[in-house]
Amino acid sequence: MNDAAAPQGREGIRREGIRHGGDLTQAARLFPEAPAPWIDLSTGINPWPYPLPALAPAAWTALPTRGALDALLAAAAGAYGAPGPDSLVAAPGSELLIQTLPRLRPPGEVAIVGPTYGDHARAWAAGGHRVQGVATPDGAPGTTDVLVVCNPNNPDGRTWSPTDLLDRAADLAARGGWLVVDEAYADLDPGRSLCGHAGRPGLIILRSFGKFFGLGGLRLGFILAPAPLLDAVRAGLGSWAVSGPALAVGTAALADLEWQAGARRRLAGAADALDAVVRGAGVPIVGGTALYRLLDAGDARHLWRHLAQCGVWTRPFPEHPGREGWLRLGLPPDPDAMDRLAGALASFVRP
Repeated sequence: MNDAAAPQGREGIRREGIRHGGDLTQAARLFPEAPAPWIDLSTGINPWPYPLPALAPAAWTALPTRGALDALLAAAAGAYGAPGPDSLVAAPGSELLIQTLPRLRPPGEVAIVGPTYGDHARAWAAGGHRVQGVATPDGAPGTTDVLVVCNPNNPDGRTWSPTDLLDRAADLAARGGWLVVDEAYADLDPGRSLCGHAGRPGLIILRSFGKFFGLGGLRLGFILAPAPLLDAVRAGLGSWAVSGPALAVGTAALADLEWQAGARRRLAGAADALDAVVRGAGVPIVGGTALYRLLDAGDARHLWRHLAQCGVWTRPFPEHPGREGWLRLGLPPDPDAMDRLAGALASFVRP
């Protein structure tokens, strides 16, 4: 490996723009001599995706129908425990909804519980809002107009009780504010979801389809909120926001409750196996969910570079000052990948 070709230190990682996982073209460009095939552990996406159903040709050739959308919303409401299909709007990925929400209210004070998924802060700041980070939902100032919470949180897996979050939503709603709860990983622990309370004043819930079902490329997500806000989101998304294939696959997957229960069991077992490998290498685990583990490697840039040189792509967090040790690992998809990860960790020599 030509060390001069690799990004050096935290600033080097920042210059390369590494703020999301999943881009193996970037990995290959930065580390051209790494052994192939790459093992991508840089995302929190299920490596065992929902089996794609056979799609009718019309899913590709015809414009999406209202009936297909209604079926998707009914399946989503059932899977999420929402009051009904009218309590959701579907979008081409929850990322688009994250970018949309800041444009639906005047600029104000936004508190984001973090460290967390960075696009929330970027989207609200780009919308002209004044953004500050807080450590817990209760840490938001009394002047807060919008409070954003990821539950479970990415990347450390912290969670907050539904009762506490509902209390915060009521407080914010009393002065015209919002509680935005990003439940991108709530499929792993449905008991913590607030979807059963969808429609309450001030409560906005975002759900991601691709992570739990392992189909990130499908681009599908949902927002649950009071009816006037859902109307505004629909108007902003326009006609045919969700593609025909996404409607068909999403409906089948969300209606398949047996597969979902089996996936939760499989992911929990795989996370336990990953824990054993990481702890065997002497690297502390400081958080995570059943789809990823967060490590504290002391100075993560060294371990990140070493793993990349071994063809294992992981997610560092140079955008979080004071979290230089953080490194996130997704689940290896098979025994060979787990063995390669174990070997790479075992060969790491701390500087």
